[in-house]
Amino acid sequence: MAAPSSALVASGLTKRYGDTTAIESLDLDVDRGVVYGFLGPNGAGKTTTMRVLTGLIDPTEGEARVAGTPSSNRRELVDRIGLLPEEPPLYDELTGREQLQFAADLRECAWEDVSERALRYCDALALTGDLDRRIEGYSTGMRQKTAFVQATQHDPAVVFLDEPTSGLDPRAAKTLRELIVDLAATDTTVFLSTHILPVVEEIADEVGVLHGGRLVAEGSPEELVGDTALGGNGEAGIDGETGGDADLEDAFLALTSEPEAAWQS
Repeated sequence: MAAPSSALVASGLTKRYGDTTAIESLDLDVDRGVVYGFLGPNGAGKTTTMRVLTGLIDPTEGEARVAGTPSSNRRELVDRIGLLPEEPPLYDELTGREQLQFAADLRECAWEDVSERALRYCDALALTGDLDRRIEGYSTGMRQKTAFVQATQHDPAVVFLDEPTSGLDPRAAKTLRELIVDLAATDTTVFLSTHILPVVEEIADEVGVLHGGRLVAEGSPEELVGDTALGGNGEAGIDGETGGDADLEDAFLALTSEPEAAWQS
């Protein structure tokens, strides 16, 4: 039997905190081996969505399956996913190498089984020479590199990345983007949340835009730019004409504008 093409499926996903609804009736169907850009303004519900999909919190309603595993089954899910949150979970008292080995131990992976991949990524990110230094002396960028390697060294089926290029210099950011594309080429699905829209426009195969806890648009970057029907002056339009100089930033601003006429029409 052929393997299912979907790496991540969510149906009616809703999360409420008291009277506040963080995400509402969210449906997702993300194929294997794609980079899925997950966009939204601050407070749109992106972090809550990622926390539900990775099993860190339970939804109020709905369900999700990631790499064929219910998101509620955290114990099984953790072996199939990688997560780089906005604040990387690192221990200052460990060296970089010890941190990566510790992460492998937590997943019950032998270091020998993941070290080749881990060290290859460290080398690509110019981190190898610092692996035996304690993390307390790492810069923000070095911490981010270590956390990326930690999230991907065990060859997960789905990787969740929240602002992965934060704190990186331009050269390291470019290398990390290339590594993300390489991950997708090896059938890993990358769920990428970032405010750096040119990164999404460059490497994402599909994009979902979250606004007010709802998915208001989905498609390739090119489709979103076209479907938003932007005029040449950068303002949202609904007449089906798109300015030739429009980009994903223009589409994002139109889709998340108030009032929400651009995506309701």
